[in-house]
Amino acid sequence: MQIHFYKYHGTGNDFILIDNRKQIINKTNADWVKKLCHRRFGIGADGLMLLKSSADYDFEMEYYNLDGSGGTMCGNGGRCISAFAKHLGIISEKGQFLASDGLHEVYIDKNELVKLKMMSVNKIEENDEYSFLYTGSPHYVQFVENTKSIDVVALGRKIRYDEKFMPGGTNVNFVSGQGSNISVRTYERGVEDETYSCGTGSVASAIAYYSKFNLAQNTINIKTLGGELQVSFEKVGTNYENVYLKGPAVLVFEGDIDIKI
Repeated sequence: MQIHFYKYHGTGNDFILIDNRKQIINKTNADWVKKLCHRRFGIGADGLMLLKSSADYDFEMEYYNLDGSGGTMCGNGGRCISAFAKHLGIISEKGQFLASDGLHEVYIDKNELVKLKMMSVNKIEENDEYSFLYTGSPHYVQFVENTKSIDVVALGRKIRYDEKFMPGGTNVNFVSGQGSNISVRTYERGVEDETYSCGTGSVASAIAYYSKFNLAQNTINIKTLGGELQVSFEKVGTNYENVYLKGPAVLVFEGDIDIKI
């Protein structure tokens, strides 16, 4: 089967996007997802998304990790698929779509920056060594003096597979900061490597940082390996609501590929 695809990235977190509103792909399997995402033998990406029709919203997002597993929510993926929906003429400046963790609102400004509303956070597990919270995906957040000195892959993989986070495992973030500015590096499960950026990880890191250091500001600027993001939220009691992830989502190229499904 020949498939037309688009390649997007959100601060270096890259994805293959396929318009599946006509259900050209009616089944998926891990092998072909892995083949398409492979950086030597395929297109190359951290994940793959199908944009599907929705009876109630503008579209639906179906996400797969690089390893072929069905993904939980992907923040940068959500921003990229929204930019893709605008490219297809499905939405313009704003829209709504359904993802694995529920309904999301999205806003795209005149500079093509994509602002995505994320799920509310109602629980942070805070320990001496780390914080743990769920932002559409599970995230371990560890604060360090300097993110540049961390062996993200070795340490991240060890924590990702720690028995306390099984059976699903966790994503792992290393964070350093000053004021309302933080640097984040992330080991992502499903990719099983460090990625250039992680949207849900940036949200988790920003909220955990805010809580840990009792910040006055509720807008956090985030530097990742692939670029800059911004996370904002409102604290209502012990909950974090109106959580937004903002940053660029860029079309890299499009093409056709033959693949057996």
